[in-house]
Amino acid sequence: MRKFPEGFIWGTATASYQVEGATREGGRGRSIWDTFAHTPGKVAQGHHGDVACDHYHRYLDDIQLMKDLGISSYRFSIAWPRVMPEKGRVWVKGLDFYKRLIHALLEAGIRPAVTIYHWDLPQWIEDDGGWNSRETVSRFREYSEILFRELGDLVPMWITHNEPWCASILGYGLGAHAPGLCDWRRAYRAAHHLLLSHGHTVRLYRELGLKGEIGITLNLTPVYPASSRPEDVAAAHRQDMFQNRWFLDPVLKGAYPEELLRRVDAVVGGFDAVQPGDLEVISAPIDFLGVNYYSRAVVADDPADPLLGVRHVPGEGPRTEMDWEVYPEGLYDLLSRLRRDYGDVPIYITENGAAYDDRVEGGSVHDTNRIEYLALHFAAAHRFLEEGGNLRGYYVWSLMDNFEWAFGYTKRFGIVYVDYETLARIPKDSYFWYQQVIRDRAIAPEATELAR
Repeated sequence: MRKFPEGFIWGTATASYQVEGATREGGRGRSIWDTFAHTPGKVAQGHHGDVACDHYHRYLDDIQLMKDLGISSYRFSIAWPRVMPEKGRVWVKGLDFYKRLIHALLEAGIRPAVTIYHWDLPQWIEDDGGWNSRETVSRFREYSEILFRELGDLVPMWITHNEPWCASILGYGLGAHAPGLCDWRRAYRAAHHLLLSHGHTVRLYRELGLKGEIGITLNLTPVYPASSRPEDVAAAHRQDMFQNRWFLDPVLKGAYPEELLRRVDAVVGGFDAVQPGDLEVISAPIDFLGVNYYSRAVVADDPADPLLGVRHVPGEGPRTEMDWEVYPEGLYDLLSRLRRDYGDVPIYITENGAAYDDRVEGGSVHDTNRIEYLALHFAAAHRFLEEGGNLRGYYVWSLMDNFEWAFGYTKRFGIVYVDYETLARIPKDSYFWYQQVIRDRAIAPEATELAR
């Protein structure tokens, strides 16, 4: 058996809009995802998060599942519209649900890890410009201060943003996520403002003298050239800047990649979002980096692509229900690259998991493919630890099947099955396998060998 170190954090993760439901209860306002999901044609089969998994009402049962699983930490997000439901109104009572949730977690011996923003921007803020507006940076700081003052003594781990790449590029550039805009100028302004709000919030956390950890979670994808041709190698370099370094470099090095700045400036007709002092704020020292990893990217040169000049090429490995290649070596390569290029920053894997076509058979869900996926990725993480990597914990995505954004309820990532008609929870085989891993702090040696 290959052991993980004492104190290694094992957890699971969810996000507010994906699991809570109760979108019209407790004084909650509308979010951009309420609007987007109720717009015909935006989400698969017209699905929305009005009920989702009903975690808002069933959280005690869900915490019992977590306790039985044996996790030491639960990562969840707070719905901004519950705290600032409309313009000019701060609804501190909107935090009551989260206070109950956090106290119940602590009583169960589970450490809360809170994501401040996981994409559910209040609709009224989007109506005022959303992340395209610099004013949203100030509003985010105000929102964060409420959370810190109300919950700061209870929460030992804070994540400012989940995947700002998705919130900006998918939401404002490609239109695949809320608010559904296709405007690259707005997308890159949004990306900068998301990062700027992160920096201001980290500074605020320090000013308030809170004693926990604070960081940011980035969705990072190692990029490989489709061939050894110099053109493809250069294409992989450009894709890496777009996918990874656009967010890593300002947070950890205090600068955007100059080559990508020039390219973006040319494409959007002048990138003017950065003001003096912004990069110093964005690079405020963090306590950890959260890494969400699912798969790799393989790219070739494509002069016809106007933004990056790249074309994605399918990898050769097996694929999940999301049509993402299973490539655990990419996690090891990514973690090693972070250590090499950005120093020994503490890392948590804040999301990793896979969607498969799970079926209930005789009251059970035999998701052997998910077990294999997780085993291989745990092994890749273990290899990094063996080599001295500063990896502190691992959060499986997700605790339970949930609303998978534009895919609605058609993709299942959970280690707990959710029957969306009855909302019954059924632990899958992967749940019991993960339970054993946590109990042993170890994975079988054959999984480690497969990942080398």
